[in-house]
Order: sequence, then C-alpha cells, then structure tokens
Amino acid sequence: MADQATAMLTLFTEFYFFLTIVLMFFIHIGFCMYEVGVARTKNVQHTLLKNAMAIPVVGLAFFLFGMWIYISLQQWPVGSSTVSFATGFEPWSEKLAPNLSDRISGVFWGAFALFGMTAASIVSGSIIERAKTTGFLVIAIYVGAVAWVFPAAWGWSGNGWMTQYLGFHDQYCSAVLHSVSGFAALGILINLGPRIGKFGPDSAPREIPAHNPWMVTVGLFMIYVGFFGFYAACHIPMANIAAEGQPAYWTATNIYGFPITLSGVTMNFLLALFGGMMTAYMISGGNAFWTFSGGLTGLISASAGNDLYHPVIALAIAVVGTIMAYYLHNWVEKTFKLDDAVGAVAVHGYCGLFGGIVAGFALWGYPAIYPSAGALVSLSEGAGWFGTNAEGLPIVTPMGNIICSLVFAIGFGFIPGYVISLILKMFGLLRVDPKVELTGLDGEHVGATYPNLSGAEAAFEKLQLKEGRSKV
Repeated sequence: MADQATAMLTLFTEFYFFLTIVLMFFIHIGFCMYEVGVARTKNVQHTLLKNAMAIPVVGLAFFLFGMWIYISLQQWPVGSSTVSFATGFEPWSEKLAPNLSDRISGVFWGAFALFGMTAASIVSGSIIERAKTTGFLVIAIYVGAVAWVFPAAWGWSGNGWMTQYLGFHDQYCSAVLHSVSGFAALGILINLGPRIGKFGPDSAPREIPAHNPWMVTVGLFMIYVGFFGFYAACHIPMANIAAEGQPAYWTATNIYGFPITLSGVTMNFLLALFGGMMTAYMISGGNAFWTFSGGLTGLISASAGNDLYHPVIALAIAVVGTIMAYYLHNWVEKTFKLDDAVGAVAVHGYCGLFGGIVAGFALWGYPAIYPSAGALVSLSEGAGWFGTNAEGLPIVTPMGNIICSLVFAIGFGFIPGYVISLILKMFGLLRVDPKVELTGLDGEHVGATYPNLSGAEAAFEKLQLKEGRSKV
C-alpha cells in the first residue's frame, strides 16, 4: 500500500468487517437453536437441516448474483436508465481474488451474504413442521439474494435513487430487510396453511408446546449477540468526512455517510432491547416466548433510526412497536387462522414496516445523505422530491419513508412470497403429505431423534393424530 496511513485504514476496515461476519454467525446459531427448540421432537432434524441449508444456498446465490444486484442497480431505473455490468463482484472478477490491490471486497461481500442468510432464516422459522425443504430453499434464494437486495440498492446506500430522490432513511434495515422477510413469510403462510391441530373445532388457536424451552431461550439470546454484529456491519468504521480543502476529520459514519458515534448507537441498541423485553413481559403476562421475542420487536422497531435517535426516542419506539406486534399477531392468528410458528410475521414484518415508517416522522428534516457519501443527483435532475435542506441535500420525510417502506414490504415481500409459494404449491413442492406431518418430518433423516415425548407434547400428538385422520 502507498503509505502507512492508507495501510492502517485499509487493514482496520478489513478486520472490522471480518469481525462483524464472525458476530453475525451467532444469528444463525441462534436461529437454529430457536427453531429446533420450538419444533416438536419428531421434527427436530428436519427443522435443523432446513434452516442450516439456507446458509450455503443463500451464500452461493450471493456469490453468483446477489452482490452484483446491490452494486449495479443503485441508480436504476429512476436515477439512470443504464446498468453497469462491470461491478467487480462478478464471480470471475480479479477484484475478488486474494491480491494486494483490494483487501475489502471479500469481507464486504461476506457481510452482505450474512444479511441475506438472516433474511432467509426469518422465513424459515415461520413455516416449520410442515414445509418441504426443497420449496423452502427456492424461497430462500429469492428472499435472501433478491428480495431485500433491490431495496438495499435503492434505499440503503448514499448512491441509491430512493435515498437521493425520496430522502429514505433506514440505517439498520427495519424496512429494507426485516419487513421484506416478514411479509414474504405472510404471503407464504397463506398458501402453506396451519399445522394439523393448531386450530380447534371452534377455530380457536391452540398452543403447540415447544419441545425445549432452554433452546428457545438461548437461541434468542444468541440472536441478540449476532444483532450487535449486524449493527456494526451497517457502519463505515472510519471515514474522512471533511469537505474538500478542509482539514481531515475522521469518524465512523452510517451507511449514508452521516457521522455517528458507536457510543450513541450502543445506548440506543440496548434501550430498544430493554424496552422491548420489559414491555412484552408486561403485556403478555410473563409469557416466556413473547418476553424473549420482545427484545427483537424492540430492536427491529427502532432500528431504522437508531443511528440518530435520542435514546429516549429509541426506547419509546421500541415500546410502541412491541405492543403493536403482540396484539396484531394475536388478532391476525385468531381472525385469519394464520399459523406462524415463531411469530416472524409480527416480529420482523409488522415491526420492520412500523420502524421504517416511524423513522420518517422521528427524523423529519435530517439530511438523507451526507455530502461526502458519494454521487448526489443535482437538484436540476430532480433530487429531493419531498424536500431539501439549505445545502440542497434531500431530507428525510414521512412521505418518503412511508412510500419506500410499503413498496419493500408489499412489493418485494408479500406479493412475491404469495406468488412463489402458490406456484410451489401447484407443483406439490410447498407442504409435506399429511401422513408425513403426523408421523414426523424426521423420517427422511433419522428414525427418531428423541424416543420419548414430554407429557405436554404427547397429549398434543394424540390430539393431532385424532384430528389429522380426516386429512389423510
């Protein structure tokens, strides 16, 4: 490298993103433990393998085309009608080789691939105990390497046309990733249907007992740990934000190039986590599942603006988002007979959409992009459709965040999720046969993971078998 300062900056950035990848792998340890703990003993191996296989499948898809979408389509189709095909992230690119000219691309790609795996795992938990692995992996490729990548290209970059024209802001992907995955799960669940025995003769939902509450608890705490890595990977760890000709000013920035402090982000992260857990504990009457899931509802609700919120604002948004998710989940379950095994639609879908929309109000007037963040469309070309500040920069507005959040959740999540799952259902690739569901999905992997059932699980199995005979 040319000089010592450049070398230190490059090596620091490389190692920073490398550590975020390590931390984000805890998300997938957590998802595996969480889903396996929720599943009944007859479905443990199938649940584990289905979730684990999302990691290589999405990773390979991101290598083949996922990262290319993010880099090449940031200005298309509004900011530019052309697409840059040479991004440096083609599988054959020399930029990806372990050479001295570039030390960042590999770890940068790795962080994005882990984001995609998280998106797919969100869907995985909602459909356990009755979905076919083949169908899920098809869905995982779309959700993990396409569905959230377009929103990220358009609205999760200083160069994205939604950032520059609509003033969209979503620092930690409330709408960009979580709402997309959650609403994709909603569309899939409509075609997948509930587990046999989930709803009684009076249509009231029944509680299907988790086989291992400890795995559920530890799994969710692992996801909390991985969420720290997720937040860290959404930062530029060190950048010079000084204007041209001014003395250098080095700081961490958000994804839009706006200066932030890791100290402030840490406070907002923890207060959103605390607020979500405490609120869920209180409104659910101490229900363990909702208490631990409340940590995620709080985080996801506040994540869109947790780079710039005052800590009290982050806490308040986490509380409101958690209340909304809890009551909306129960209402949808009872009204529409939606069997979401882990509450992913509520935790990620409803809270992600809420977080994206509320950030437009809470950050109204903030610059959507910092001048040093990259190419900014000039005002004469129509930048800042919903307003600009004194420097001519597009600003965050409620209208911009509402439009973008809804487009992401509905246009890239719910509608494609419904259509893809409907096609899979037509070809018999979505749901297992009722006989397989009754006897257990582990049959294709092992004879029996656990030979003995707990009392609660054994009682439910008898009920499921009784009600499932009419479906066989």
